[in-house]
Amino acid sequence: MLKKKNISASKASLVLFLCQIISALDVPLDLLQPPTITQQSPKDYIVDPRENIVIQCEAKGKPPPSFSWTRNGTHFDIDKDALVTMKPNSGTLVINIMNGGKAEAYEGVYQCTARNERGAAISNNIVIRPSRSPLWTKEKLEPNHVREGDSLVLHCRPPVGLPPPIIFWMDNAFQKLPQSERVSQGLNGDLYFSNVQPEDSREDYICYARFNHTQTIQQKQPISVKVFSMDSLNDTIAANLSDTDIYGAKSVTERQPVLLTPTGSTSTKVELRGNVLLLECIAAGLPTPVIRWIKEGGELPANRTFFENFKKTLKIIDVSEADSGNYKCIARNTLGSVHHVISVTVKAAPYWITAPRNLVLSPGEDGTLICRANGNPKPNISWLANGVPIAIAPEDPSRKVDGDTIIFSHVQERSSAVYQCNASNEYGYLLANAFVNVLAEPPRILTPADKLYQVIADSPALLDCAYFGSPKPEIEWFKGVKGSILRGSEYIFHYNGTLEIPVAQKDSSGTYTCVARNELGKIQNEVQLEVKDPTMIIKQPEYKVIQRYGQVSFECIIKHDSTLLPTVIWLKDNDVLPDDERFLVGKDNLTIMNVTDKDDGTYTCVVNTTLDSVSASAVLTVVARPNPPFDLELTGQLERSIELSWIPGDENNSPITNFVIEYEDGLHEPGVWHHQTEVPGTQTTVHLKLSPYVNYSFRVIAVNEIGRSQPSEPSEQYLTKSASPDENPSNVQGIGSEPDNLVITWESLTDFQSNGPGLQYKVSWRQKDVDDEWTSVIVANVSKYIVSGTPTFVPYEIKVQALNDLGYAPEPSEVIGHSGEDLPMVAPGNVQVHVINSTLAKVHWDPVPLKSVRGHLQGYKVYYWKVQSLSRRSRRHVEKNILTFRGNKTFGMLPGLEPYSSYKLNVRVVNGKGEGPASPDKVFKTPEGVPSSPSFLKITNPTLDSLTLEWGSPIHPNGVLTSYILKFQPINNTHELGPLVEIRIPANESSLILKNLNYSTRYKFYFNAQTSVGSGSQITEEAVTIMDEVQPLYPRIRNITTAAAETYANISWEYEGPDHTNFYVEYGVAGSKEDWKKEIVNGSRSFFVLKGLTPGTAYKVRVGAEGLSGFRSSEDVFETGPAMASRQVDIATQGWFIGLMCAVALLILILLIVCFIRRNKGGKYPVKEKEDAHADPEIQPMKEDDGTFGEYSDAEDHKPLKKGSRTPSDRTVKKEDSDDSLVDYGEGVNGQFNEDGSFIGQYSGKKEKEPAEGNESSEAPSPVNAMNSFV
Repeated sequence: MLKKKNISASKASLVLFLCQIISALDVPLDLLQPPTITQQSPKDYIVDPRENIVIQCEAKGKPPPSFSWTRNGTHFDIDKDALVTMKPNSGTLVINIMNGGKAEAYEGVYQCTARNERGAAISNNIVIRPSRSPLWTKEKLEPNHVREGDSLVLHCRPPVGLPPPIIFWMDNAFQKLPQSERVSQGLNGDLYFSNVQPEDSREDYICYARFNHTQTIQQKQPISVKVFSMDSLNDTIAANLSDTDIYGAKSVTERQPVLLTPTGSTSTKVELRGNVLLLECIAAGLPTPVIRWIKEGGELPANRTFFENFKKTLKIIDVSEADSGNYKCIARNTLGSVHHVISVTVKAAPYWITAPRNLVLSPGEDGTLICRANGNPKPNISWLANGVPIAIAPEDPSRKVDGDTIIFSHVQERSSAVYQCNASNEYGYLLANAFVNVLAEPPRILTPADKLYQVIADSPALLDCAYFGSPKPEIEWFKGVKGSILRGSEYIFHYNGTLEIPVAQKDSSGTYTCVARNELGKIQNEVQLEVKDPTMIIKQPEYKVIQRYGQVSFECIIKHDSTLLPTVIWLKDNDVLPDDERFLVGKDNLTIMNVTDKDDGTYTCVVNTTLDSVSASAVLTVVARPNPPFDLELTGQLERSIELSWIPGDENNSPITNFVIEYEDGLHEPGVWHHQTEVPGTQTTVHLKLSPYVNYSFRVIAVNEIGRSQPSEPSEQYLTKSASPDENPSNVQGIGSEPDNLVITWESLTDFQSNGPGLQYKVSWRQKDVDDEWTSVIVANVSKYIVSGTPTFVPYEIKVQALNDLGYAPEPSEVIGHSGEDLPMVAPGNVQVHVINSTLAKVHWDPVPLKSVRGHLQGYKVYYWKVQSLSRRSRRHVEKNILTFRGNKTFGMLPGLEPYSSYKLNVRVVNGKGEGPASPDKVFKTPEGVPSSPSFLKITNPTLDSLTLEWGSPIHPNGVLTSYILKFQPINNTHELGPLVEIRIPANESSLILKNLNYSTRYKFYFNAQTSVGSGSQITEEAVTIMDEVQPLYPRIRNITTAAAETYANISWEYEGPDHTNFYVEYGVAGSKEDWKKEIVNGSRSFFVLKGLTPGTAYKVRVGAEGLSGFRSSEDVFETGPAMASRQVDIATQGWFIGLMCAVALLILILLIVCFIRRNKGGKYPVKEKEDAHADPEIQPMKEDDGTFGEYSDAEDHKPLKKGSRTPSDRTVKKEDSDDSLVDYGEGVNGQFNEDGSFIGQYSGKKEKEPAEGNESSEAPSPVNAMNSFV
């Protein structure tokens, strides 16, 4: 809501224009001129008799006028009265009443005359009357005895005062008496009762008269009213009268309307034009009549008609002659109607049509004074000259009187005078002074030179050129000092010399010149006009709804002319903001903290400059939870129902959506309230169903969108009578806890549901499908009963019935329960296994007989475990897997099997008691699958035309390896790939020298293993042949190796190239799209420990060098070990064990040397190549999990250390570990990484591990066996 106001808007321009017309006719005070009355007291001047009387009379003229007074038509000599003084240089009289004078002595009609050599001006006749506030006359008031239903008028009759007093009725406690359609005060001050009621009886009806002028209040004697009814009258006279009409009369007799005021059917009313017309009709009757007003032959004037005093008073403001006519009031009730016609005549005291204006003429000019007035009746017009009737005034040959006009011809200087026009009729008079001033003066411009006018663009600009001269000068306007004369429709030239530019634009700015000329001379004046940009609110405050105690902010962002300084003020409901620190006024906003209900309203941002004002408003609605309901009332009390009603509290600007009714049981749960029901927010009465034997109290909560109100005050209490229970316990069950019992349970009734004292339960049961009688027992208020000596798992019919001291509940329904279960007796038979593929098998079995289950059949459990891998001689710790198949299912799928492995399984039936016996173990084998990727691929010893490749066998071969597939291709400088070469390598090889390669060429290698099923996943690597025999300086990071534990991993790598010490490690969760995490490596180390990893999670990792854009290794993937429930003490950290292991390692080393010598003697075997491939711990990093070196094993166990080991950090071996890991045979892991990534470890011997089931055993190879494996 945006409002805008310009200082020079159209209305303001009209006012300014009128003011300037007047000022243009004013004669400058330095020139001779007749007197002009500038200030005088009102015609009817009522004065306070306790204060001095001041009668004003001020005038101007040249020379300054002298003053004289008349009183009651004769000269008033103020010098003869010491109490009367005249103010210096003024005609104002001061009558000193406070020093002993009496106001009554100075009552009369006063008139002031201001006179100088050019004429005399006179004031109105000023009637001085002191105000009066007389006391009430003493009178004896008899009590008013009125029959109920009759009408009554209590007369006030206040004393006559000046001015008339204001009347009101109050009681002894100074409280206003309530008024209504039935009881109201008339315009004359009387109190009217259309019909009296018993409650009208009282002894203190007091009429008060307030005299505002003297600030006094007069009080009438109290009036007593006693209302009696026909019933009481009949009782009083019954013993003396037998008139059945009286004795049997109605207590109150209804009556049709009768007018109390005005009386009769017609009346007249005269009102003066411009006054307020008040018409009144007050009627008696029972029922109370209703008043309606109409105007015969016309409509009541719109926008000026008002109804007051319960429509008993018709009020028309600013009446005119058109409002004359007949006005009818109609009083109506159910028994009939009555009407009254008031004939209204509007008369008029004289009012101006054209008042005479001062006339300035030059010698020899002509002119006229016009005095025209109207009224009803038409006023008489009379002229005076210098206060004397013109008929007896000195003759003036240049003057001629023609009714309401005086015509002047060829005036001379002696023609100057003051003329008075008097228009009068029986209702009043008008008196106007107008002078004729004969002067010969050259032009004057009264507007200051170079006056600056500032206006807002697109609004009118009014440039003033106030002037004077005699004869009257002609005015012309120019833009600029030497511009052309302004003409055209874009300008308006006013009579008083003002230039108006109706729509000023920015290019309207500049200098404007006003030129005034007459026959005596010429003068000009320059003014400046600046047109400013309008002030605008570009971001207005918006309507806000805020919860109580919240915070709200209104914005008011403005744009304004840079040369104007705006001021911003905020208003609340068009008044200043409350003086409250919660209101924070910022540069362009208003913030209200901790909003309360009283902050609700309209907020207005008002922006003021010296030229314009704009405002924008927004409404703030403060919402809150409703106020609690009140006045709860219980009605219609019955044994099982009641009516509850209430009055809603304030909804706080958010409509109430519903009411929540809660009850309290003061008998069983005092202080605890329960939900009873809910009703819509428009409903304030509800019918509630009740339960027996409850001491009810109710409360109501109102709910709106903001939340729930506080609960209402509780209602009165209501205690219902006791009765037998209406319902039986719920959730009755029969379940045995032992094979020979039946436990019957139920949910007990609450005290609320008991319906009376002495709550008990009758428990009954009998075996189903057996012709047995019911066995019953009555128990106290409990929720369980145990029946002993029952057969195992047989069905029973059960029922539980509630009872109390007043009787039984209705017959309960029966439920089926069972006595206790026992373990199943029989294992499933005919267990068959069908292997679907290398990782999935399907198992079948025959169901057991239901009688042998001896309980509720819950399903079957399949236990299965891996016995060994068929590709190794190794065995592993056995951990059984369990799959449960619900219900009477006879088959199931076994997923997640390991390829090329031997498994066992058995099947067991399950009931509620537990598992039955296991079926005989069934052995099955899984076929081969494709292998995992080789554990590593390293490329070493680059020459001009060759590279050496070394690799580790797959961690999971998943069968018998048949070969390795190597593919490679060159990469040019633009990273384009060359032709692909493929080589098949025997499965027992672990290294290869590629020859005949191009020098200084980068190659990309793809490497994977194969079984008879197919190829496994591949790993890739890149390498470069050298340009010459000098060690290559190109940077490269390769052979990333990871050794992972539960929450950390050791990352190691090889770097080739110039010295570079700023490495970093990037890692993240494998398969995740999250950004890589980066860790900086201190120094020139080629290893780093990643900490804080999540157990059992696959990670991706790569290594890079700082400062070399895009220089980083290829990605590697590893997986942390699973989280363990507990930690075991690592024996490998004990000193005695370390010493023992060192001795064993030394012995193994000696035996290896002996084996090497003996083999060289017995035949050629490429042991030296394998030693070279595994001897360097930097190329073949040690495993973190077991701390062993990559030593040789026998032919079947010739596997390198596992990459990304899953061995947990507490050194225990889980079922997920690879069969061929060396750690499977170790007592514990004896190798650890320090915090800097260095390795501490020792050799460990291999210790036998027993399978979990103990079904098979194997012997760990001794040092002698290890030696024999090389022979």
